[in-house]
Amino acid sequence: MQTFVRIVEAGNLSAAAARLGTSQPTVSRRLQTLEKLLGLKLLQRTTHVMKLTEDGERCYTHAKTLLESWQGIEDDLRGVTEEPQGVLRVLAPHAFGQDQMIQPLQNYLQRYPQMTVEWMLSDRHPDFIAEGIDCAVHVGPVTEPSVVAVLVAEVPRIVIGAPSLLPAHTLPQHPQQLQDLPWLALSTFYRHSVALSHLPSGESQRFDIRPRLLTDSLYALRNAVLAGMGAGIASSWVVQEDIARGALLHLAPQWQAAALPVYLVYPHARYYPARLRMFLAMMREAMPVLTGTQHPPR
Repeated sequence: MQTFVRIVEAGNLSAAAARLGTSQPTVSRRLQTLEKLLGLKLLQRTTHVMKLTEDGERCYTHAKTLLESWQGIEDDLRGVTEEPQGVLRVLAPHAFGQDQMIQPLQNYLQRYPQMTVEWMLSDRHPDFIAEGIDCAVHVGPVTEPSVVAVLVAEVPRIVIGAPSLLPAHTLPQHPQQLQDLPWLALSTFYRHSVALSHLPSGESQRFDIRPRLLTDSLYALRNAVLAGMGAGIASSWVVQEDIARGALLHLAPQWQAAALPVYLVYPHARYYPARLRMFLAMMREAMPVLTGTQHPPR
């Protein structure tokens, strides 16, 4: 049953075998055994397409419920204090996942030495079921209604520029002084306009930009700004050392772009294994106190 569920979720026998840590012939043999036991054809397979039969769709629904119930039985009989073990597959943003989150990830692995984490870095929205991903850390809005999204932190964003970008090295204090600068855009979050808020008063200002460079990489944006190509908006944590050593300037320092929300995202399920529950609990505590993040508004 577990193999059958993995085949359906992965989309083919090879991918299912990789997730189960076995061979494709073994997966195929298990499927044939299940079909023989039930006396039903569960999958229609051709060279390029695999499709559930009507019986297969019903079997998949029952198998998912059965496996979730069995996992709950195991947890209950072994005790909820049992140490998590196995593999946890997590998708994290490129920049955030290779810098800020390494320490809490290390803490998780130190606390649970029988765990292995597959740490995948990408800013995309995953297909949790098809890709076999347990959880994602997502920076920015979550618009997918079929997932659980828990807001755990916010990332402040500021306007930055190299000293060479400014005439006579005068530091702009107001958004109106930023409009005529050459601009670089982080295409994931802003492309054609910039909106800033005044921290003391809450006043908002918006102006249009024609970026010389658009990129989906926070590190590429930072490096382009360091090279003097233009001004940009970046997460404060990624540029704080550059500002401290004078390589970058915090422009209009009393104005900020809207902070980006940070979510823990995972699929709906009746049961969550201990390895995921413990990871979520630790990340809920760790994320708001990482360097460069802050607690989200209540």
